[in-house]
Amino acid sequence: MSIIEKLYQMTAIQEIVNGPGTILMLVIGALLLYLGIKKKYEPLLLIPIAFGLILANLPGGGMGVVSAENIQIDEHHYKNLFEIAHDHGIMNFLYYSLIKTGFLPPIIFMGVGALTDFGPMLRNLRLAFFGAAAQIGIFSVLITAIAIGFTPAEAASLGIIGGADGPTAIYTTIMLAPHLLGPIAIAAYSYMALVPVIVPLVTRTLCSEKELRINMKEMDKLYPAKRKIKNLKAVKIAFPIVLGIVISIFVPSSVPLLGMLLFGNLIKEVGVTVARLSDAATGSIMNTATIFLGLTVGATMSAEVFLNTQTIMIIVGGFIAFAISIAGGIFAVKVYNLIAKKKINPLIGATGLSAVPMASRVANEIALKYDSKNHVLQYCMASNISGVIGSAVAAGVLISFLG
Repeated sequence: MSIIEKLYQMTAIQEIVNGPGTILMLVIGALLLYLGIKKKYEPLLLIPIAFGLILANLPGGGMGVVSAENIQIDEHHYKNLFEIAHDHGIMNFLYYSLIKTGFLPPIIFMGVGALTDFGPMLRNLRLAFFGAAAQIGIFSVLITAIAIGFTPAEAASLGIIGGADGPTAIYTTIMLAPHLLGPIAIAAYSYMALVPVIVPLVTRTLCSEKELRINMKEMDKLYPAKRKIKNLKAVKIAFPIVLGIVISIFVPSSVPLLGMLLFGNLIKEVGVTVARLSDAATGSIMNTATIFLGLTVGATMSAEVFLNTQTIMIIVGGFIAFAISIAGGIFAVKVYNLIAKKKINPLIGATGLSAVPMASRVANEIALKYDSKNHVLQYCMASNISGVIGSAVAAGVLISFLG
């Protein structure tokens, strides 16, 4: 064999020639990097996911996540983590130790909890109902997906995109349909990044200008609250404890996500005595978890897994779930306004999905375009925060029934 032939075999040129899907996946990875870097669409997760996708599809690199069959020894035995690392590389070690076990999404939720203020929701508890109403997108798409051929577990993983919460979508998919993790993650975070486009589109389609001009502060003056929280600080400390206990009784399968969210919020509200814990949860721990989550999720997206009809259906179905969730919150407000004297701006219903706080900021910008004095951010946050809780509970319900 000549030295030229040896050099040729050393390269990955032959793999590229024989696998055009690889080139397409590298193009998709480059596009996602462009959206994350240039357009700033969810860059903290989209950039690691995109680069993980590129690593997984680099010819001859061996960085892609292999299927469970590759780590199975026999019917009841699997390779241990050291064997996985030796035989399949670092990405598979990270995936099977940190992702497949469901470890990282709850860790990220702890950081989210430490960044979240439940105050707006506690001051406007009636608005929390719209966060629950917005979960209709999850269950509507679930039923439709089953009807067109997805298994119930796959349909649940697709439907959870409607909750607009990336860690929740990833955790649910890990538990129910891990083979769909890549497309589900891409769809979930892409549509979260497109909240500034999707929320105005759905809102302006379904709401009149008169409805969007409803001023919440004027409504509060006309119909003041009969009861006010006297010691909000104490309530904010007690709330995550009480809610955690209640949720653990009725939907125990949601505790890994919601429990960590509430713990993160508790250490935030306790204050300076545990400030180091809160700083760690929102800083080094959350950032490290985000890096590993993004890279390993991206590494599941090899050409043979990603380039199929099912992926296209997931992308389309995810958008529908997202839009229905926004519409569900809006229609819940419309029904409420039919029977209540104190009217509510439909933008508050539109933020009943998660995507905190981006959805609330977008809704506030829409309101200000119609009335420069109509600041609805705090009201939207009440619905928005309840949407985070609602999507985690919905995920727990789906895992209990289908896991």
